[in-house]
Amino acid sequence: MNTEIKLSQKLDQNDQLKNFKKEFINNNNEIYLDGNSLGKLPILSKIKIKNVVENEWGNSLIRGWNDSWLEMVDRVSCKLEKLFNASKNEIIIGESTSVYLYQVLSSLLNSNKYKHHFISDNLNFPSDLYIINGICKEKKGPTSVIVDYESDIEANLEMLKNSIKNKPGIICLSLVSYKSSWIYPMKELNNWALSHNSIIVWDLSHAAGVVHIDLKKTNTHVAVGCTYKFLNGGPGSPAYLYIKTDLLKSLQNPINGWFGHSNPFSFSEDFDQDKGIKRFSNGTPSILSITPIEIGVDLVLKAGIKSIEAKSKKQSEYLKNLIIKFLIPLGFKLESPVNCLNRGSHISISHSESWRICKSLQTGTIKIIPDYRPPKYIRLGISPLYTSFEDLTKTVFKLAEIVKNKEYLKYSKERPRVT
Repeated sequence: MNTEIKLSQKLDQNDQLKNFKKEFINNNNEIYLDGNSLGKLPILSKIKIKNVVENEWGNSLIRGWNDSWLEMVDRVSCKLEKLFNASKNEIIIGESTSVYLYQVLSSLLNSNKYKHHFISDNLNFPSDLYIINGICKEKKGPTSVIVDYESDIEANLEMLKNSIKNKPGIICLSLVSYKSSWIYPMKELNNWALSHNSIIVWDLSHAAGVVHIDLKKTNTHVAVGCTYKFLNGGPGSPAYLYIKTDLLKSLQNPINGWFGHSNPFSFSEDFDQDKGIKRFSNGTPSILSITPIEIGVDLVLKAGIKSIEAKSKKQSEYLKNLIIKFLIPLGFKLESPVNCLNRGSHISISHSESWRICKSLQTGTIKIIPDYRPPKYIRLGISPLYTSFEDLTKTVFKLAEIVKNKEYLKYSKERPRVT
C-alpha cells in the first residue's frame, strides 16, 4: 500500500492542473468524489455572489438589470459557446435541463421536419425519459421506443442504429451515461441519424466540463445540459440549450415566455417571437443562480478542456487498475467500460452491500463522499480540477478496509431522500 501511495503522490507532483484545487473551498480531512452530482464551490463564486447581493442588488436595485445583469447572462452564454465550439447566438442559459428538453423536443415535433417517433435507451437519465413520455401523452400521437441493451454498462450501437433506421424520428441520448459513465461516439451517431431523416438531442449534463465537446466538428444540431456538476455552478444552477443556427430558423418555442419576445419591455399585447436563440427564453433570468456559473466556466476555460479530459482519462484508468487489483477480489464488481476511451469522468462499482459501504466511507478520520445510485451503484466521480491521484488511492484502500472488517454492518439499510 505504501508503494501505491508514493506513486500517487508522484503523479500529483507532476500534475499540470494541481494548482487549480486552491481555487475551491476544500473541507479538511475530506475526499469529495461526488462532483458528478454537485461540484465544489469556487472561492471566487462566494465573493462574486456576495457582491451581487450586497452591492448590485442591495445598492443598485432595479438599475442592476441595465448596469450588469442582462449583460452577464449574455456573457455566460458566450463563454459556453467558446467551451463547446458553438457559433455566436447558438446557446442560451436560464432554465432547468428538463424545461429546455421539453421545449426543444416539443418544438422539433411541432416543426413536422421529423416523423413522430421518439427513441431513447435504458442508459438515459430517467427524467429525460419522463419528458419524452409526457410529451407522448400530451400530444396523443407520437410514440416512444426505449432501446433496452440488457446492460447498464454499454450501449449496443448496432441495435441503436437499427432502431433509428427502422423508426426514424427524434432521438434523445445522454452523452455520458449517469450509471456506468459510458460515452457515445457523438459524431458517428449524429451523422447516422441525419442520414436517416432523424436528429439527436444530446444531454451533456454528465459530460460538460470534463469531456472535450466540439459541437461543430461532431455535427451536433441540438444539446441541453446542466451546470452544477463538473462546471461547478452551484446547487440547481440553470441549464443551457444549444440549437444550430440553420435548424433554429424552423423551430418555435412552445412556451410564449416574456423573455422569448423580441422586445420584452415593449409590453405589447401580441407575442412577437425573438428572431434568434433567445426565442427559447421564458421568464426573468435567475441572476443569483447564474452568477456563479461564470466562475465555474472560467476555471474550465483557463485550465483547458483538453487538459482536463486528458487528466480525467489518466485518473480513471489509474482508479480502474486499483479497483481490479484491490477491490474485485473482495466482491466488488466494475460497472463501467474497461476501455477509458469509452468512459466519461466517473467509475461505477457495485457490491452486495453498496449502500451501507457508502455510509461507512463517510465516517472516520478521513471522510470520503461518493455517490450512490440505485439499485447497487457506487459512483466515484473524478473532477480533475480538484481530485488528486492520492485521493483515489486512499478511497480504494478505505473501501477494501470497510469490506475486510465488515464495518458496513454498523449502518442501517434505510436511505435518505437525497443519496
